[in-house]
Formats: sequence, structure tokens, C-alpha cells
Amino acid sequence: MNRKPADTEPVTNAPEWTVSSLSGALKRTLEDAFGHVRLRGEVTGYRGPHSSGHAYFGLKDEGARIDAVIWKGVFQKLRIRPEEGMEVIAVGRVTTFPASSRYQIVIESLEPAGVGALMAILEERRRKLAAEGLFDESRKRPLPFLPEVIGVVTSPTGAVIRDILHRLADRFPRRVLVWPVRVQGETSAAEVAAAIRGFNALPRAMNGPTGPVPRPDVLIVARGGGSLEDLWSFNEEVVVRAAAESAIPLVSAIGHETDWTLIDLAADLRAPTPTAAAEKVVPVRLDLLAAIADLARRHRGAMMRLGERRASDLRALTRALPSADNLLAGARQRLDLAGGRLVHMLGAGVRRHEARLAAAGQKLARLSPLVLLERARARWATAAQGLGRGFAHGIERRAAILTRAVSRLSLQPLRLRAEAGRERLTIAGTRLANARAARLAAERARVDNLWKLVESLSHKGVLARGYAIVLDSEGHTVRTRAAVSEGMALELVFADGKVGATAQGEGAQPATRGRKRKSDAAAPPPVQPTLFGGGE
Repeated sequence: MNRKPADTEPVTNAPEWTVSSLSGALKRTLEDAFGHVRLRGEVTGYRGPHSSGHAYFGLKDEGARIDAVIWKGVFQKLRIRPEEGMEVIAVGRVTTFPASSRYQIVIESLEPAGVGALMAILEERRRKLAAEGLFDESRKRPLPFLPEVIGVVTSPTGAVIRDILHRLADRFPRRVLVWPVRVQGETSAAEVAAAIRGFNALPRAMNGPTGPVPRPDVLIVARGGGSLEDLWSFNEEVVVRAAAESAIPLVSAIGHETDWTLIDLAADLRAPTPTAAAEKVVPVRLDLLAAIADLARRHRGAMMRLGERRASDLRALTRALPSADNLLAGARQRLDLAGGRLVHMLGAGVRRHEARLAAAGQKLARLSPLVLLERARARWATAAQGLGRGFAHGIERRAAILTRAVSRLSLQPLRLRAEAGRERLTIAGTRLANARAARLAAERARVDNLWKLVESLSHKGVLARGYAIVLDSEGHTVRTRAAVSEGMALELVFADGKVGATAQGEGAQPATRGRKRKSDAAAPPPVQPTLFGGGE
């Protein structure tokens, strides 16, 4: 195998490059040649911003693709955010990424490529928000008839606020609170959304540096006419969501009648112009005054007609009413029947009470101490007579026995025994007579003591000492002060007779008619002792 000599190898003067130096040279060359470009293409591979805040995606057309990056600071300021498939015009500088030997465009600004692209974005966003229910008619609320405070979100320097204030002054002057915002530009959407939420965050009364700031009753978001790009702030999601979340009824007045934005779909009412919005939130004061005057006139006429109709109805009803005699006839007849029954019932009641009183008197008579004492005396007299007859009969029987015994025995012993027996009988008779006299004396003394006790317990003894018995109109004993009513007829029973009286004074209680106390009517009579220590 033949080898070429070393001195025959080709010699070159091309400089040697390292990978880093070559990458840096390419980077500088590319940036110098394409330092600032305007590139049109379709967004591809967009997945939203990275966790670092930077956005990485690509731009393509029919034949090529280039990587693109938007740094965090630039991405936050973009008015239009990239979306997959969106055709955009990107302004930036072309550079390389040495770590992977790729070139890319660092985007500094981004805008849709023509009105058609914006309309496509707008339609896609409309479908997305409509699917979430932000445009449903059920969410929309009616405006207040006459708001006290109107909140306006618009530019304080434009002609819109002057048109609104002038129209409100012509129709019905109301208090207006203006929240100044930019209606065009990069920060416009955030300011409009913050203004809507700020009005909703106001309490019913909030003390500010210049006095209380009331919460508006209705909001107007207004802007004058312009191109689609000029009105784009009112198509942003943040504005649409703030309008849909507003607890205060919201009127959108963006652009002219032919212009429309997404906030018009989320608002409670869309006005074609800012001036029309002012007309929709307040009525015409002169029309209200005329309507009130017409209603007052109609009310007076209706009241007059109502009064006449009521008077006519009253006259008709008066003619249909029965006379006073006819109305009272039935009641009078019922009263007469009740009076007749009352007289009969009163007589029956009196007779019934008389019978009960007579029965009670007979019972008391049977239980009287005098009757009981007479019964005891009769029993003792009968007992004394029986005892005497028993003694006499016993003596006679013993005498007969002795006589028969004497007839059978000798006379002397029998005479002696007879004499002895006679003496014993005489002594026994004497002792028996003494015992009988002593027993009768003791029983008589006991009866006398019982009679004295009866006399001391009898009401007559109490009446003799100066007391009296109080009876009501029915003859019942009045035992307590509470049973006496003022004006009540009473009867005072003294030891020597009866006296009528009428109750007077503070102690008298209200009369209770027709009521009988059970304790008075059914009180049992006192039990009287007998000669044997018991009671009957």
C-alpha cells in the first residue's frame, strides 16, 4: 500500500473557528442584517405563557416556520394576545439561540393581520363566553325607573360625558358619578373593568374625603364611535366578565348604532349611542308631571263615581232592610217566654228550698238536746220502775220459798231462821233502797250537768250573751265576710227576735246570684251527747 508523503498534504490559510465563536459571529451578522423586521404569519404551537411569564411559539406560512418568543414584560403590555391559528403581524428583531443553533424572532409588538382576523377572534371569543352563559337573557335585570345616582364609566375629557350630562339635565336632572378611564389603548380594558367593579364595591354610604359617596343605582359604560381596533378594549374578556358580574344594572353605549362589542351582549341593556343611554336610564320629567296630573284627574273622577255608586248602593240596601219593630219582635217574644219560665222556675226553686228547709228542721227537731234529754229521762224512769218491781218480786218469791220451807221444817228453828232472814232482807232492802236513791241522785246530777252543757253549747246561750246570727235572703247562715256583697239583704237573729238589714261598706264582695254554697246547704247537724256518753 503506497502512502502520500506528509509534505504533499494541502496547506490552507482559512482561520479556525470554535463553535461558540462561530455562533456569536452568525448571531451578530443576522442581527445586523435583520435588526428590525415586520413579519406576517400564522401562530402555531401556542400553549399560553410559560411559568416564567415568557411566551414561546412559532410563526408559519405555506412554506416555512420560524420560532418566536415574547418576553414577560412585553407580553403583559400586548393589546392582542396570541391565539392558536391567528394570523398576526409581528414586529421585532431576528436573532439566534446558540444553544440549539436556531434562529428566532423576538417579538416587540403584535397585532392581527387585518379586520378579518379580528372578526375571527371576536367570533371565537363570543362563542366561548356565550357557552359560559354570560350572554343569557335570564341574567339581565330591568333598569330602575328613576335612579337617584347614575354612575358613568368613560373618558372625562371627551364629548361623550358632556352629551350624557346635557341629556340628563334636559330630561330629569340626577346626581352623576364619573369614573374616569381610558377608552382606548393598552390599559383601557383593565381600567374599564376596575371601574365597573369599583362602583359595585361601594357600600350604600361610604365616607370619602369630600363627603359621602353613594352607591349608583345604574351604570353607563360609554364611548364614542371608532374603528374595530379603537373599540377593541370593550371586547376583552376582563371587561365582559366585569359587566356580567355587576350587581348594579349596566347600560352599554359603545360607538354608534352600527357598532357592536361583546360588552353589549353582557350588559343588561344596549344603547345605540351615549345620548340614547342617558334617555333610557331616566324618564322625561315633564311627561311624568303630565302623567301624574292626568292620573290625579282620573283618580278624582273615579272617587266621585265610587262615592255616588256607594251612596246609591246604601240607599238600596236601606230600603231592603227590615224595620226596627220587625228586628226586635223575635227578641221580644223570646224575652217574654224567658220571663214566664223565670217566674215559674223561681217559684219552683222557692218551694224546693222550703221543702228542704222543713226537712232540715224536722231533722234538727229530732236531734234537739231537749228531745234527747226527755228520752233519757224516760228511759231512766222506766229502768227505775223495773228495778223496784224486780226487788219486790224477788222479796215476794223469797218469802214464798221461806214459807214453804217453814211449813216443812220445825217452827222454832225455822222461826229463828226466818227472823234472821227477815232481818237480812230488811237490811238488804234498806241497802237496796239507799243504793237506788244514791244511783238516782248520781244519774240526776249527771243529767243536770249534761243539761247545763247543752245550754252552754246552745246558740240561744250565745245569743243571750249579745251575739247574733246573720242569715241571707234564702235563710242560709252567712259565716264569712267574703260571702257578703254590697247591697245584699240580710236578716239578724237575736235572742229576743229578728231584724232585717242591708250590707254596706268596703268589706262587701260582688254579689253571686243563683249560687248556693255547698258548705251551708249540706252542713251536718252537731252531734249531741247522750246520758251514756255517746251521741245519736
